[in-house]
Amino acid sequence: MKNNMKKISFFSLFILVLAGSSFCSLNKTNSTGTAIDVSTNTQIDLSKFSKAYFAGGCFWCEEAVFESVIGVSEVISGYSGGHTSNPSYEEVGGEQTGHAESIEVYYDPAIVTYSNLVKVYLASIDPTQVQGQGPDHGDSYRSLIFYQNEAEKNMAEKQIAELTASKKYGRPIAVQVVSFEKFWKAEDYHQNYVRLHPTQAYVMHESIPRLKRTQAAVSELIKADRKM
Repeated sequence: MKNNMKKISFFSLFILVLAGSSFCSLNKTNSTGTAIDVSTNTQIDLSKFSKAYFAGGCFWCEEAVFESVIGVSEVISGYSGGHTSNPSYEEVGGEQTGHAESIEVYYDPAIVTYSNLVKVYLASIDPTQVQGQGPDHGDSYRSLIFYQNEAEKNMAEKQIAELTASKKYGRPIAVQVVSFEKFWKAEDYHQNYVRLHPTQAYVMHESIPRLKRTQAAVSELIKADRKM
């Protein structure tokens, strides 16, 4: 499904009950490099956290997944991996920028390791799907792990090699491990999309099921108040 098809809101035939979840406590990032914890209305200084970058299909889905991970303070939806500056959603969806829908993860390495973030990422996607995830197809939906140093590269490649050796999948792993260059924040209306639009058709039928599958697969890494 192309970008513009995915993001259209439909009148839902179902009512989604998010039992046991607390999406309302997700943070809201402002332009000063801090995040506002909307549950306490207090600021969080993001500069003290490490950052990690992934692309795995729809950034709505991946943002929701990583927001639920222990040790993660904030996740931003955006674009990375391409050759243009300040890309817009429409430009990225037009497959002319080289960018993929991506996420920027702010995390505390004293609580969650980069290796565990890679574990969450690989559990959140179909790592064998080429140029897309689920119903979303195209270069802008490709699966990427962006490394910022050799240690991150080695950890990502190690887990991919282990996944290949496990023969869990009958097809080759399609995830690419590439050097990180630049992350561009997506438009404001894409941020915290799953929390703000829980009954939107795509969210109900793609984002929430992916979130549940991932949380079940890596339950030990999920915040107790975010488990679904």
